[in-house]
Amino acid sequence: MAPPDRFGTQGECLDSRSPVGFHYTPAPSHRRRESAVSATPFDFNAMLRSDLPPPAARFTGFPQFNFVGGHNDEGSVPVDDLIEAAGRVLRREGRTLATYGMQSGPLGYRPLRDFIVRKLAKDAGITCTADEVLITSGSLQGLDLVNAAVVAPGDTVIVEEMTYGGAISRLKRAGANIVGVPVDHDGLSAEKLSSALDDLAARGVRAKYIYTIPTVQNPTATVMSDSRRRETIALSEKHGVPIFEDECYSDLVWTGERPAALYSMVADDRVVHIGSFSKSIAPALRIGYLVAKWPLMSRILPLKTDGGTPALDQMVLAEYCQDHFDDHIVPLRQTLRRKLVVMMEALRERFGDEVEFDDPVGGIFLWMKLPAPVDTSRLEQLATRSGVTINPGAEWMTDAVGGRQRLRLCFAHPSEEVIRAGVAQLAEICHREFGVPKRDPGLHR
Repeated sequence: MAPPDRFGTQGECLDSRSPVGFHYTPAPSHRRRESAVSATPFDFNAMLRSDLPPPAARFTGFPQFNFVGGHNDEGSVPVDDLIEAAGRVLRREGRTLATYGMQSGPLGYRPLRDFIVRKLAKDAGITCTADEVLITSGSLQGLDLVNAAVVAPGDTVIVEEMTYGGAISRLKRAGANIVGVPVDHDGLSAEKLSSALDDLAARGVRAKYIYTIPTVQNPTATVMSDSRRRETIALSEKHGVPIFEDECYSDLVWTGERPAALYSMVADDRVVHIGSFSKSIAPALRIGYLVAKWPLMSRILPLKTDGGTPALDQMVLAEYCQDHFDDHIVPLRQTLRRKLVVMMEALRERFGDEVEFDDPVGGIFLWMKLPAPVDTSRLEQLATRSGVTINPGAEWMTDAVGGRQRLRLCFAHPSEEVIRAGVAQLAEICHREFGVPKRDPGLHR
């Protein structure tokens, strides 16, 4: 947000030199052209912070075989229903766009929050009120807001050893000490979590939170068992460490059945919950939500200084979801499951037994392991040159060395034909550069 002496709380210009804002007198057109030709570009390099991430590359379009990111199946985007929803809600409430918050307040569009309250009660066992739900610009903003509220440089945070790369990078940027705890088929290891908490306590350190993705974990796609959930809560209570529960993939369990959320299993305020419509409706909508009791929510809300998550997106999504969400999500799961089967078959065909992976119970990612000669960070560079983009395991693990042989592939967006062709291309690159698979991948056909 701009400084308060120049802009009001809603971003309106308060510059006293002009009654309507900054005064600007354009130069004659010939002077502008001359200036543009003769000006030397200003070099900002000396002005930049030293801790910035590497510069972005210019976007030139998606590669031929795109297996990265959280993209989804384009044929499953409910375009016609969204168009109808947009028309209805704009005709009925469009004039509320004249006010920040659409007369629903800073937490977000009230009908959308009401839908989330009902959805969480039905699907996750969560009992909450609309005033305990904050609409965010994707679940990623929820993660940023929680970190801004509780994490300072030097603080310690416990995360799953294999976890969302965005969570790792943001904690590093915040100057946090990250403690990774292993994940197995039942989710976060309670035994290893207990050891980590005991070790921190022995050193006089209390972690700021335990970050977990319990339902369709990213990248492993595991679902934390009910017993593990109870053990995790018990350890949280014993050590006085809250739990940060990220559930943005929970709608994509193939069976449609999921365990109760951790948030629903406690009687106090110790769990913060975030979710998203990015994986269930469309990633580009950028609509997520954060659920917390008011004492914490009241401290988080002032940190959301973006003027509000885009209003029209919230309105259209709420209008659509009221009648269509359940009917939409079932065929989406079926489509994603078919694409996953195609990817697993293609990997077995091209790599044989030289690739390891489990059959995910849901989600959009396949987490796999290649033999020791393969360095997936190096493979990423080589594959990108051939039009195949992949996520190397080092980006999704607290121990980058441990992720050297691992790979995360997103199967949701490419067509089945593209998946087969892309895996074939990836196998050829691996065989040529690392000798994996040992035989020419064409022989596995």
